[in-house]
Amino acid sequence: MSHVEHLQELHGLPAFDFAEAVGQRELPEAGAVAWRLAADPYGDSPYGDFDDLWKQFLDSVDLSGVRAIIVGQWGEAYDDDSSGIVRRLVDARDRLTALRAVFIGDLEMEEAEISWIQQSDVTPVLEAYPLLEEFGIRGGTGLRFPAVRHQHLHRLRFEAGGLPGEVVRGVAASELPALEDLDIWLGVVEYGGDASVADLAPLLTQGRFPALRHLGLRNSEIQDEIAAAVAGAPVIAQLTSLDLSMGVLTDEGATALLGGQPLTHLTRLDLHHNYVTEPVARRIREALEPSGVAVDLSEPGDTWEDDGVVHRFTAVAE
Repeated sequence: MSHVEHLQELHGLPAFDFAEAVGQRELPEAGAVAWRLAADPYGDSPYGDFDDLWKQFLDSVDLSGVRAIIVGQWGEAYDDDSSGIVRRLVDARDRLTALRAVFIGDLEMEEAEISWIQQSDVTPVLEAYPLLEEFGIRGGTGLRFPAVRHQHLHRLRFEAGGLPGEVVRGVAASELPALEDLDIWLGVVEYGGDASVADLAPLLTQGRFPALRHLGLRNSEIQDEIAAAVAGAPVIAQLTSLDLSMGVLTDEGATALLGGQPLTHLTRLDLHHNYVTEPVARRIREALEPSGVAVDLSEPGDTWEDDGVVHRFTAVAE
């Protein structure tokens, strides 16, 4: 299964494709679904232009009841960045008064590789919606996230084949007292993923985000270094769930986790897509599963050898 697929739900609401339904069947109640807005310039939909689709959405739906919006293809996502999407959302803030969740960049590989998605500074959405609880972004190219203050954000998610270190530093410097769930796909240097363990250090201190219960630092080519840093990180004591999946995690990083502070208080440890050998994987299960920790060590990664050099890959890159 691909790790980059259309969202099926957001904020506990099923995704509903507005472009496919408008004019064809009765629309659901505004607050009953997560409205997916996507304009396909090459498809059969009459809405090949996002501006037309957005206007139709504003005219057809009770905006005061909309709770979640998923933004998919907005045209040529590899030519046009997301600043127009950000602007439209900001301009509609006085009408979208119940909006609690936004995801920008819900494109699959057939529409655009994740590295082709051109993002922008997305923080104006948080500034425009002080009651927003969930915010997600797919694509790291051109993405900016300067430090923000937000009192109500519960979940923050970045999906990228290469997430700029500048974004990680912006998140780490933000004031998000209600943040419970932070999920970051770091990616690889080749596609702009230049964040270092030093950039992550503020996230690993206890109390940086006092409400944090789930931390995902995933899809990284430096997953062993991250695992070693996490092993001694004060933040672990406040977590119930830890996700270091989708990256180049080997026995070195897994052993560092085992030798660090206890993880038996967790309910879940996700290490799927990894390069951990079976003996070390067995040690992890034996150390944690008797305490009730659900350990995921599925999907061993594929390796490629060239002139005696073994190459390992993250789950998502280009």
